[in-house]
Amino acid sequence: MVKIIQSFPSYENPPVIEVVCGVLFKPLEALLAPHLGLLWEKYKSEYPNCREVAPLTPVIERFEGQAEMKLLFTDIPPLPRIWFTRSEDNGIIQVQRDRFLHNWKKVRPEEEYPRYHKVIEMFRDRLSKFQSFLYENGLGVIEPLQYEMTYVNHISQGDGWIKMDEIGNVFPDFCFRVNERRFLPEPEGFSWRTTFVLPNKVGRLHVTIRNGISRDKNIPVLMIELTVRGIGNDKSIEGMWPWFDLAREWIVRGFADLGSDQVQKDVWRRKE
Repeated sequence: MVKIIQSFPSYENPPVIEVVCGVLFKPLEALLAPHLGLLWEKYKSEYPNCREVAPLTPVIERFEGQAEMKLLFTDIPPLPRIWFTRSEDNGIIQVQRDRFLHNWKKVRPEEEYPRYHKVIEMFRDRLSKFQSFLYENGLGVIEPLQYEMTYVNHISQGDGWIKMDEIGNVFPDFCFRVNERRFLPEPEGFSWRTTFVLPNKVGRLHVTIRNGISRDKNIPVLMIELTVRGIGNDKSIEGMWPWFDLAREWIVRGFADLGSDQVQKDVWRRKE
């Protein structure tokens, strides 16, 4: 059976509100708290705010038949995760001893998603500055263990659905049967999670759909989060970028595969 690949989905009004790109690497034992203040100087003109948050715990994707990946631990006290943020809060650089991430966030309703090529270029530029900082200060080099990319989407109440039992209007795979013989009333909430394996086991796509309340409009939303984590055979920094292209393809095509044709056409205004 030949699988036919449709044209790449694109929308005039995509519901994406956040994109995160990151790399998990072997801990940089020489990276100490004072260095993070020096690192801030490289980003401060564009990211003038700084805060400390709890460090993220590594989560490594593993597959049957693959060698177990060993995480390295150190006796050096853990560093906090540092956020360097833009004044308008629509950009965040996250740094900890074993991880570097960059977030684009939509903070105003009129703000447009800058598209993947702009987002990945921002991540690439910020990561390059981090690498230069490590080299200049003799702090080691990044040895990637895993890459990750996340897209967060909000579908507001009124965009194809009003009540929770209408979620099938947006995501047809999860239709709630409605008839007068049912004992259960309309659901109060909804939470669904599943995973899909990428070709050659270079990663997994994790999909979570649940209900919530939007912060900006304070109205009910359906939140769909799509995350790809993994790494290819080429574990060099240069091998990172084709992996991100594949992760983005799976996220975008996966999102389109889950969404209803009607909502894609009328609400998100699919271009093809």
